Amino acid sequence: MTARTNRRTTAKSRIAAVGAIAVAGTMLLTACGDQTKSGSDTTKTTAGNSPADLLPAEIKSKGVIKVGSDIAYPPVEFKDKSGKTVGIDPDLAAALGKVLGVEFQFENGTFDTLVTGLRSKRYDLAMSAMTDTKDRQEGIDPETKKKVGEGVDFIDYFTAGVSIYTKKGDDQGIKTWSDLCGKKIAVQRNTVSHDLAKAESKKCAGGKKIAIEPYDNDLEAQTRLRSGGADAGSSDFPVAAYAVKTSGGGKDFQIVGDQVEAAPYGIAVAKGNDQLTKAVKAAMDAIIKSGEYKKIIAKWGVEAGAVTEAKLNGGS
Repeated sequence: MTARTNRRTTAKSRIAAVGAIAVAGTMLLTACGDQTKSGSDTTKTTAGNSPADLLPAEIKSKGVIKVGSDIAYPPVEFKDKSGKTVGIDPDLAAALGKVLGVEFQFENGTFDTLVTGLRSKRYDLAMSAMTDTKDRQEGIDPETKKKVGEGVDFIDYFTAGVSIYTKKGDDQGIKTWSDLCGKKIAVQRNTVSHDLAKAESKKCAGGKKIAIEPYDNDLEAQTRLRSGGADAGSSDFPVAAYAVKTSGGGKDFQIVGDQVEAAPYGIAVAKGNDQLTKAVKAAMDAIIKSGEYKKIIAKWGVEAGAVTEAKLNGGS
C-alpha cells in the first residue's frame, strides 16, 4: 500500500534528513508492542462538549466504529505473528476509541475498494495510510480528471513522503525518478508510487519508458523485487524504511535518493457524515494535546511525520 494516490506538490520531504535506516531501526525495536492506551476522554471541545458527545447516535448505541483498511502495509497497519492487527493506525485508533468511548474495529479490504466501501456504508471510516488529495475530496479520477464519485472528507493526522528502494548493493544507478526510464518498477496499484511512475514514464525520452508492474498490495511488490523480477520498488517512506530494516534481516533492500511528494495521511469519512467527522477530528486533537499521539508516533519511530493538529481536508 504505497502512499495513497496523487500528491501534487513535489518536494524533498523534511523527513529525509532523519535517515531511513535510523528511523526504521526504531520502528523495528518497537514494532510488535501492544496498542497504546489513552486517557484523554475528559477533554472538551471548544464548544464545551467532549468528542464523544459529537458522535452520531447510531454509533453511540452500537459502541463500534467500523474501519476499512488494507492490512498489509507495515508499519502503518499489518498482522503480527499471532494474527493481531498492529501498527501506527491501529494504535492511534485504539487511543481515539478511548476518547470516544467506542471500539474501532478494523476490517481488511483491498486499498482501491475502501472509498467505495464508505459510500456503501460497509465502513464508517477508512484508515489506511490514505493520502488526502483534492481529487479524493471531490471524487475526481486523478488520470482522467473526471468526476467518478461523491468524494470523501479527511481528518489529517500524519505526513509522509515517497521513497524508491532497490535490492541491496544493486541500485543500478537509480537515484531519482528519472533514472527509472528504461527500467522496471514494482508498486502497489492505485497508489502515489503508481501515479508517480506513470507520470515519470510519460517524460522518458527515446522510447525508454518505465515498465510498471502494479500489485494488489505492497508486500507482493516487495516479493517481486526481492526475486529479481524488477529493478526497483517504491512506497511511502515509513513503509520503505521498515522493509529495508526488516526484509531478510536488513540484507534485501536499500533506499535510494530522497523522498518526494510529502503530503498528509487522512482518515476518510463519507461526505455528509459531518457528525462523525467532527467527533473523530476532536478526538484526534485530544490525543495530540494529551501527548498520547506523540507516544504512539515515537513508538513506531516516525516522529518526523508527526503533526501538531488534526486538519480537515488539508491535502492539495
